Amino acid sequence: MSDATPLYDLAPLLRMLALGALIALLPLAWVVWRNRGARKSGRWQALAVLTLFLTFDLVLFGAFTRLTDSGLGCPDWPGCYGNASPLGARADIAAAQAVLPSGPVTHGKAWVEMVHRYLATSVGALITVLAVGAWWARWRERRGGGHASGAPAPRPLWPTLTLIWVCVQGAFGALTVTMKLFPAIVTLHLAGGVILLAMLAALALRQGAAPAVEALPDAAPGLRALAWVSLVLLSVQVLLGGWVSTNYAVLACTSFPTCQGSWWPEMNFSQGFTLWRPLGAMPDGQLIGFAALTAIHYTHRLFAYAVFVVLGLLALRLHRAGAGASRLQARWLAGLLALQFATGLSNVVLDWPLLAAVLHTGGAAALVLVLTWVLIAQRQGDASAAPARAAVVPGALRKADA
Repeated sequence: MSDATPLYDLAPLLRMLALGALIALLPLAWVVWRNRGARKSGRWQALAVLTLFLTFDLVLFGAFTRLTDSGLGCPDWPGCYGNASPLGARADIAAAQAVLPSGPVTHGKAWVEMVHRYLATSVGALITVLAVGAWWARWRERRGGGHASGAPAPRPLWPTLTLIWVCVQGAFGALTVTMKLFPAIVTLHLAGGVILLAMLAALALRQGAAPAVEALPDAAPGLRALAWVSLVLLSVQVLLGGWVSTNYAVLACTSFPTCQGSWWPEMNFSQGFTLWRPLGAMPDGQLIGFAALTAIHYTHRLFAYAVFVVLGLLALRLHRAGAGASRLQARWLAGLLALQFATGLSNVVLDWPLLAAVLHTGGAAALVLVLTWVLIAQRQGDASAAPARAAVVPGALRKADA
């Protein structure tokens, strides 16, 4: 990128927003047509599920963008050299590519980066529709004394928080470009995408988008606590994985289960976990050492063992504690853990193949979704069982008095 190119150029912003809204019209039209005979609450739920699906795709495409080194394919924001698409920036891209033929700016990388931005803008438009629709339904419910379909209107607070968060994600996306792939910013951008997925999953699940589970049985004490511990540990592991990927530390260890032929290779944790620094260097400009990359990689690997044990235990407890949806959740957890092991091992011993790396990111995101489902479904199961328990207690007291 030449020094004359500004990092921020808002000239194409309106065109970018219009293009994102146009792309969002396609899934909106599909939801309306597909659910034309359903109640409004059913259409709102279908839109929430579709938005969740598209956001999951966006996270995968974000991983593809990062792994193909396309994050700076258009080195300004929100457009590409001040244009709404790479078509208008062909001369600038060609000039940058002539200077560095295999550098960060090429025609292919520019398209990958801009498609990622188009998808992100369209997801933001769909979340805006969800938030506005929730507020509109609540206003009509209060004005008319009830929802037209007989079902309660979705609560607008959670869609509004989701909309705020997607705007925060947009800001992190801009910083990812303008701060030249600063590892801490890129990692936070990845974590923010996973958080957005969890928020959208909670939004859809609260409207009954997945089967609920029965109330936690007395024979399974601490199951919800174990689920929360699993989510916390998985969140830390996602951050560690993002730190490995953004620092390109995957190939610091190319053997398994040892690293560089040792169970405890030479590592520099101080350098590796200096968080606020540019890519590949320390704050003083010194290049980051290989021992630091080894520390980043091996920490992620060692923490993965703990995550596998805890999530495996949760899957086992869910399988034994319930039936139906609980066992379905257990099977999802077990299957995704197997996928994570296979793709993680492939990244190490097969020199980081692109498909395995993208699937590894997708598997981590899917695990977060399943854990969100577990926690919300168990809460809904307890809430639905509370009236029944309340009715049983007075009857038991009457029998005791008799």
